[in-house]
Amino acid sequence: MTILDIIVIAIGLSMDAFAVSICKGLSVRALRPRHALLCGLYFGGFQALMPALGYFLGTRFSTFLERVGGWVTFVLLLLIGINMIRESFSPPETLDDDFSARAMLPLAVATSIDALAVGVSFAALQVSILGAAALIGCITFLLSAVGVKVGSLFGTRYRALAERVGGIVLVLMGFKALL
Repeated sequence: MTILDIIVIAIGLSMDAFAVSICKGLSVRALRPRHALLCGLYFGGFQALMPALGYFLGTRFSTFLERVGGWVTFVLLLLIGINMIRESFSPPETLDDDFSARAMLPLAVATSIDALAVGVSFAALQVSILGAAALIGCITFLLSAVGVKVGSLFGTRYRALAERVGGIVLVLMGFKALL
């Protein structure tokens, strides 16, 4: 798997966090840099943590995954991508302007569950997890911080599109892994 593949996967994975960040930006009356930083840290941090956790779980089953790694990657990315596309058609979640740990932690976990499955597929493909997880976290940090600003400017207009694009990217990466 190339660095470009990991960047594309990172962008696809970060679309949930980007969409939630847009909603958080929409909910803020007076946008401050602290809002973008908090979204970036929570979402980026969990997007980095979850693939690493998935990777270490996946290495427990490495002999099995080595035989069927391409198929595991394909199925996981396909399911994650289809789920993201499906969710893009649901009504947007209503979010308040609370940036406390109590409000942000569940959102960060919820938006990063997909990254856990990607970490398992990284184990199957024997990807170097430290660099991949760091890259996923950094890209999610940046897109989440930008999402807060975009949300304050444009609102929820692009939430569904961002999730659809992210889902399609992950499905296509799944097919690439299979081939």
